[in-house]
Amino acid sequence: MKIMHVVGARPNFIKLSPVHAALASRSGVEQVVVHTGQHYDDLLSDLIFRQLAMPRPDRNLGVGSGSHAAQTAAALTRLESAMQDIRPDMVLVYGDVNSTLAAALAAAKLHIPVAHVEAGLRSRDRSMPEELNRLLVDRLADLLFTPSADADENLLAEGTDPERIRLVGNVMIDSLVRLLPTAETAWPGIERTLDLADRPFGLVTLHRPANVDHPEAFGPLMAALCDLSRDLTLIFPAHPRTRARLAALGPLPPHGPRIIAPLGYLEILALQKHAALVVTDSGGIQEETTFLGVPCLTVRPNTERPVTITLGSNQLVGQDPDRLRRAAARILGSQGKAGGVPPLWDGRTGERIADILTVSATPAGHDRARPADREERHVRH
Repeated sequence: MKIMHVVGARPNFIKLSPVHAALASRSGVEQVVVHTGQHYDDLLSDLIFRQLAMPRPDRNLGVGSGSHAAQTAAALTRLESAMQDIRPDMVLVYGDVNSTLAAALAAAKLHIPVAHVEAGLRSRDRSMPEELNRLLVDRLADLLFTPSADADENLLAEGTDPERIRLVGNVMIDSLVRLLPTAETAWPGIERTLDLADRPFGLVTLHRPANVDHPEAFGPLMAALCDLSRDLTLIFPAHPRTRARLAALGPLPPHGPRIIAPLGYLEILALQKHAALVVTDSGGIQEETTFLGVPCLTVRPNTERPVTITLGSNQLVGQDPDRLRRAAARILGSQGKAGGVPPLWDGRTGERIADILTVSATPAGHDRARPADREERHVRH
């Protein structure tokens, strides 16, 4: 059985790692990792592979940046060629980035079964490119590996055949469980470097266009963070695009958040673990803080991970700076939300996925033609 994993962005790599490791221990499984190159700088790509202790991708397609249409089209074209060359029995895709959609579409057109890891998540906000990707990938995929019961409910409400759905848990938590001890070992050095010893601090991560690309939204949010930083040291690792938007707003006051260079996965994990609170618009960090029991304020009007709110320690504050101020004040006043860990977020999701894939490479009722037959049929078509 030959499995082709397609990844393109940092969150994909974190989700890939446990699945790849679990399949590596199974006999008769050959794995090929294809990196589209959607994220291509060291901190977003090379470093994360090193920290996850994963082998280098077998192929890097070098797609790079561009508009959503250009990036998806480039990935689609290059992935189709790679699939015809690799001839996998199944393609695994992860999350909701443009590379995920391109891979699912390329595989479906070549009649190669597709499995979607982290299926069924919905924000119900179609202004988000990721939401469109989720909807389309879940329609194309043959196996839908879901992280939580609400994802199953979403898929069933959309008319998905229950036989395609497998509730396996959150694969992001597998990586967290495995690497948290390493992050804790590194914490004293991180604490010294950032001068955080013996003082509470908060972590800020903002990158979504709706928050950082529009000064009328980003300016008031930064003003609220500056107010908060009078009472709490705020560490804000900012990627180059976000830093450019910050520069356009003008200089921050001396007491404002500390803007630092992007950090690796282990460093971000350690900061989350020790933070008094986290302010973010990241989906993955909503999940990680939920597992860690750290109060999280999500600067979005909605989330595709509602279980982090209903069961976890996450709260939505929208883009309202006053809501952000009030929620942060409650947390700092020891009135924050405690929350709990959702079922199956136990560090064993990768093993459950590997079990399902190795019991049956193709879902019941799917075209079981050999890869060569599929390709020949595609060419004739």
